[in-house]
Amino acid sequence: MTTIPNPAAALADVVREVEAHAARSGWDQPAELFALVETADLLQREPHLAELLGVEAQNQALTPVEQETTSESLEELLASILWPPEVAGCAVVVEALTVPPGAGEVPRDPEAAAEYAAAHPDRQEARIVAGALRSGESFCAIRQRAHDEDDMVLAGPDLVPALLELLHTTLQPEPGDTPADE
Repeated sequence: MTTIPNPAAALADVVREVEAHAARSGWDQPAELFALVETADLLQREPHLAELLGVEAQNQALTPVEQETTSESLEELLASILWPPEVAGCAVVVEALTVPPGAGEVPRDPEAAAEYAAAHPDRQEARIVAGALRSGESFCAIRQRAHDEDDMVLAGPDLVPALLELLHTTLQPEPGDTPADE
């Protein structure tokens, strides 16, 4: 496996790419999960994909590979995943209700928090794309349905900390596993 020269920038690029892909699909979509693989490694293992990816994508450090998901909840799905070593990171696309900062104390229980957000008069629908790398980097992009324009996407490294923590957990080795080069 190669190393990515600027992992934070590579992750930001691929999260924006996944967000643009999700935007083209429209709203009211199920959650999507992507493995993030180093493009150079992918093309070395699967050279026939070069034509499918195209020249621009071949120049990207990371390539998102959509994963088949089941009907289980996102939290259950993420809790059951441990990525193989050739996966550099992962990203998820999920639609959620958000409330503005200062909207009151949001309950910690996920079901109660969902009920709170659904009943809040200032709630907004949003599409969240969150990505994480094994090397520790995180990046998010959030598009509100009420402001569904490419130049209105909020982006940053830590916009959805709880979701990012779940993603990072999927990238941790199992206890007793040793890295391939040991």
